[in-house]
Amino acid sequence: MAQGGEKNVLTVDVGNTTTRLGLFSGEGLAGTWELTTPERLTADEARLALEQALGALGAPAPAGAILACVVPSLTEPWTRALAQVGGARPLVVGPGLKTGVRMLYDDPSEVGADRVADVVAARADHGAPVVVVDLGTTTNIEVVNADGAFAGGIIAPGVALGARSLAAAAARLPMIELRAPARVIGRNTRDAMRSGVVLGEAARVDGLLDAVMGELGAEVPVVLTGDGAAGLAALLRRDVTVDETLTLRGLRRLWDANHR
Repeated sequence: MAQGGEKNVLTVDVGNTTTRLGLFSGEGLAGTWELTTPERLTADEARLALEQALGALGAPAPAGAILACVVPSLTEPWTRALAQVGGARPLVVGPGLKTGVRMLYDDPSEVGADRVADVVAARADHGAPVVVVDLGTTTNIEVVNADGAFAGGIIAPGVALGARSLAAAAARLPMIELRAPARVIGRNTRDAMRSGVVLGEAARVDGLLDAVMGELGAEVPVVLTGDGAAGLAALLRRDVTVDETLTLRGLRRLWDANHR
């Protein structure tokens, strides 16, 4: 898929629930692939998943790869698999990797790899200051200040985790489909739960963003990414930009920053 001197670079974002792969041909995103993150994974299983994804995308082995993994036990299998498929050990987002972003976190090593990628892409593509809301197993809010530094953020339970927790902890509450109900006041248990979980998530994000803007002392752009970003954006009071490939593009930029 790469032409001329362009290189295929594979980006892999391993989250607690979903693993996303993005193949870049030169600077452009040529294709994406998504799979459920398993609790356990061998290097051979990860390699087969990579080969399946590359085959579906009609792509040759990548010239380089970069991995962001928030599940420590899965880092090594994915690292080995990417080395086998690409012929060279991939970059792994973590301490020692050049990001070009000043971290104001008390301990920068605590910042998740996906959050680092989000901040890098948001600053480059959406400017600074900017706030990112990344939806997944957790709902992460990341703040880039006017100087382009990562000022910190917020970590909360994600909407799917909230729904699972309700069903697991309360014997009479079922698992629900995560969609907004027609009205806030539910007339049956499932709609009441959807109101609390889905509309509650929108209200929580709106409220947290209000608090963030209050601390910043100004309204700044908000970028929404992750699971169900477009659906949640439609429920929020404020205008936001939906950017579904933000994390993958941040990984591509990190790969570039460490290959200059």
